[in-house]
Amino acid sequence: MTVDTARFATRAVHAARSRETAASRATPIYLTAGFEFDDFDHAADHFSTGAGFGYTRTGNPTVRAVERQLAALESGADAVLVASGQAAVATALLTVAGAGDHIVSSTHIYEGTRGLFLDNLARLDIEATFVDDISDPDAWRAAIRPNTRALFAESLANARNDVLDIRAISDIGDEFAIPLIIDNTLATPALLRPIEHGAAIVVHSASKFLAGHGSVLGGVIVDDGRFDAEHAGHNAPHLVLPGRGDAPSVFARHGGRARIAYARESVAPRFGASPSPLNAFLIGQGVETLSLRVERQSQNALRIAQWLEQHEEVEGVDYVGLTSHPDHELGRRYLGGGFGSIFTFTLRGGLPAARRFVEHVQVFTHMTHIGDVRSLVLHPGTTSHAQRTEEEREALGVHPGTLRLSIGIEDVDDLLADLSHVLEAVRETVA
Repeated sequence: MTVDTARFATRAVHAARSRETAASRATPIYLTAGFEFDDFDHAADHFSTGAGFGYTRTGNPTVRAVERQLAALESGADAVLVASGQAAVATALLTVAGAGDHIVSSTHIYEGTRGLFLDNLARLDIEATFVDDISDPDAWRAAIRPNTRALFAESLANARNDVLDIRAISDIGDEFAIPLIIDNTLATPALLRPIEHGAAIVVHSASKFLAGHGSVLGGVIVDDGRFDAEHAGHNAPHLVLPGRGDAPSVFARHGGRARIAYARESVAPRFGASPSPLNAFLIGQGVETLSLRVERQSQNALRIAQWLEQHEEVEGVDYVGLTSHPDHELGRRYLGGGFGSIFTFTLRGGLPAARRFVEHVQVFTHMTHIGDVRSLVLHPGTTSHAQRTEEEREALGVHPGTLRLSIGIEDVDDLLADLSHVLEAVRETVA
């Protein structure tokens, strides 16, 4: 029986089926749960070797295309796309660490990541030590233990714009055969590619600059493909020892790409972090204009930061593009083509002034997000950093009057006009 001779309900389900191919210039969206096998042996081979596509949770052509795109932008060997930035951080860490292991992390990290370390990984018996002075290599070295399995930091930190000396810290990681994992969300590969400076793994919240429009969630893990079993195998037995049933080790099958292969085969799909192909498509579309957006956003941010630094209602501006920032020279060394577009500034009027500011913006949007084409504002002390103690917030440069800006691609004169209008309202409040 053919579809043409089948009954109505069968035709409704099967009549659209086609194996015709077309050379789409845009990345096609394979919005399907599974993929048809050619024959019995094709299915067996897929489950034996992982080649090809069988089920979207373990691989999808749209997702795979975007993974190649992101790996290329970060100068990596391969990438795994996941459902969110938090999933990317969790997947990366669970790829290298397990029960009884230890992680050394910068204090200057996203609060959700810090909570992952302190609340969730701790329950899995993975302990974290935090380094306050991230510019001191000896502080990192002193925190390392025999069971340390990863160093973790942000290339450009939220919210004070602390810049990590990636080469110095990656050298320490190499010394102990420990991978340095860098969250490069704020800098983006348009400004900085940590793998080129010695980092082993890069993660992103692709929901931010990579996608660019604040419409989808996604995350990515990019690996350098340089895992050395002889040098680092003692810290990664799960990669170098035979698998269940005496199967060949991950390293035996994938060589230097063993880490990212383990993330793809054993962590992301088993923990269910797989992204929607539609989200992958939108991230890939966003990435195509990343360089243009970041260039415009960085230009706008520098102009706004310089303007704010001169305003009488502003106590200070923490933007690495300003010569007054303590990491300005380090930023010049690592950031190419701009200094990013996320920064904080502090109002002299404290919390009442900050409240007045967020309630009077018109062009800026008050919301929790960054890296959008739209300019955004948030009060970290009562939102992103609310779980920190007052002493911790002070140490991180988050004061009652501190506001975080994410600068978009609007005309900068309109943004400055909005800021001028709002700061006039702030002046009236604190007068």
